[in-house]
Amino acid sequence: MKTTMLKGISLGSALAMTLGLTSQAAAETLQAATDPSFVPFEMMDQESGEMVGFDMDILNEVAKRAGFEVDLRTMDFNGIIPAVQTGNIDLAIAGITITEEREKIVDFTDPYYDSGLRILVSANNEDVEEFEDLEGMRIGTKIGSTSYDYLQKNLGDDAEITPYPGSSDMYMALMGGSVDAVFYDAPNVGYFSQTKGKGRVKTVGSLYEGQQYGIAFADGSKWVESANKALAEMREDGTYDEIHKKWFGEASTSE
Repeated sequence: MKTTMLKGISLGSALAMTLGLTSQAAAETLQAATDPSFVPFEMMDQESGEMVGFDMDILNEVAKRAGFEVDLRTMDFNGIIPAVQTGNIDLAIAGITITEEREKIVDFTDPYYDSGLRILVSANNEDVEEFEDLEGMRIGTKIGSTSYDYLQKNLGDDAEITPYPGSSDMYMALMGGSVDAVFYDAPNVGYFSQTKGKGRVKTVGSLYEGQQYGIAFADGSKWVESANKALAEMREDGTYDEIHKKWFGEASTSE
């Protein structure tokens, strides 16, 4: 009788310990956001209904290594940083350029992608070769982007600057003749020129305002350090290059 009772207590204790360990081991779920129109960094897969892209692969790998899970939602880029700032979401990844102004209100990881800004014009446009040629023209860009800030700072009233809510909107405006040029993040502009816009548009000029993308976390987030460690490990073991090659056709050339 005593033996049976001891066994019962032992089994019960073991079960309680197992449940406790399982509970402790359960990964925390972070609320995340992205912009679904920044291809090839993030875009909706029409067949699966899931978000895919370079950023999505980076985020999933970082989350796995850092020890958290992700509940992802999409929103317009213009609302992403405010959502992180107010705590409505825990993190965001959407080709977000690290800037001094943004660093005042959110915490960024170490940079995970080197970028810049590029001009896109119609394939038959021979008038635009450099940024200075955009003076007096109608230019499309994206709301809330660093490209919009750059245009305002360097052209201001010397051009008709139209910010669009999504990158597809400004590209359609260019091909439809509503704007003379698009000025936006180089990888997105380049990707469009080689896919849907092939033969109809072209990139011109230099790469302007070197930029770096980071994952934005809420100010004071405990996860930034773990995410940075994960990013460093990914570069060291070749995982980052594998993801880069998958989406851009070549390994990263950045250090």
